[in-house]
Amino acid sequence: MHELIVSPFLGNHLVVRPGSPKGLKVPKHRYLELQQAAEADGAIPGWLHKPVLRQWGLDLRGQNARPALLVRDTVSHEYGRASYEVNMACNWECPHCYLGLKEDTGMEWSDRELLLYLLRDAGVLWLQLTGGEPTIDRQFPAVYSLAYELGMMIEVLTNGSRLHNPLLLSLLTERRPYRLTLSLYGATEESYDRLTQRRGAWKAFRRGVDAALEAGLPVELSVIVTRDNEHEIDAMYDLARSLDVRTREYNNMTPTYFGSGETLSAQALTRGGQRGVFTGCDAGHTSLHVDPLGMASICKVARDKQLPLLTEGLDGLSKLGGIADQALLRQGGCSGCQLSEQCSTCMPLAQRYRQANAPLGSYCQHTPKEVTTA
Repeated sequence: MHELIVSPFLGNHLVVRPGSPKGLKVPKHRYLELQQAAEADGAIPGWLHKPVLRQWGLDLRGQNARPALLVRDTVSHEYGRASYEVNMACNWECPHCYLGLKEDTGMEWSDRELLLYLLRDAGVLWLQLTGGEPTIDRQFPAVYSLAYELGMMIEVLTNGSRLHNPLLLSLLTERRPYRLTLSLYGATEESYDRLTQRRGAWKAFRRGVDAALEAGLPVELSVIVTRDNEHEIDAMYDLARSLDVRTREYNNMTPTYFGSGETLSAQALTRGGQRGVFTGCDAGHTSLHVDPLGMASICKVARDKQLPLLTEGLDGLSKLGGIADQALLRQGGCSGCQLSEQCSTCMPLAQRYRQANAPLGSYCQHTPKEVTTA
């Protein structure tokens, strides 16, 4: 099993290690040297030994390039990152979930296998596996294993409820993700079970996060702040500190990806509304999203124009850039707004808010008097 991945990445060449967010940048001629060593199963070049030992404490002296190095080929497309929605099913029923109705949908293994090869050949090095709850999918272990074998650095977004399962824990320990991001929905059993609408959810989460940390897996917490748990904000951060893990906070409730607004009632009263200025993103150009049925879109939010990736193949990805450029143009109530360069919400998300008939203040940080048109 490979210790390091050597890969082109958006015009650069990286050396990365499964289970670690760190990396090394190498010039093209060094990448080609590593590629030749792997093809010939020769010795790992000496110049790589010291930086790898310094970065990861890994001693490569005396090792051949195979199987220690997995060297990925140069590709014609440069989609360095992707998210793959393994399923839309979930064992929780959180009222704020942007998926809305969570259906148990997904492809047969042969189609999932083809999808992962297509993502690899599109240049995807960093892959996020999400859902729904991806770990309840019966094919999650196979999907995860193949993505790992193809040389992808994997992040799993999960509620953590299945991480105590010995088979799953063994998979993640032997083939380490660079990040496990667990959603935190409360600091007590009462609030956690109430928000997820599942009795026993808190206990399952605690078993999962404790098992993952005991196994030394790279855990981070997404602190989800809603109307139901905002009274426990400080306690949730106290819990994260006691676990000694990094956190990110999510407190802006959004409509579902198809524009229904039932999720907005979960908005916390004391949190939310503060977003940084939207300065653009790489969606559709160097990153993409794929849903459970293999439909590719520029991101998780903008699914108005999707491509059947399995039938259109890599050639179809060339259309995503144009779709992205069109989707990000100011339109509807925002077209002509003189404050658009200060806006904090991307247009695809603003469109979802409009479809949900949400109040202007939920997605526009400007007061009505400030909003002017040319």
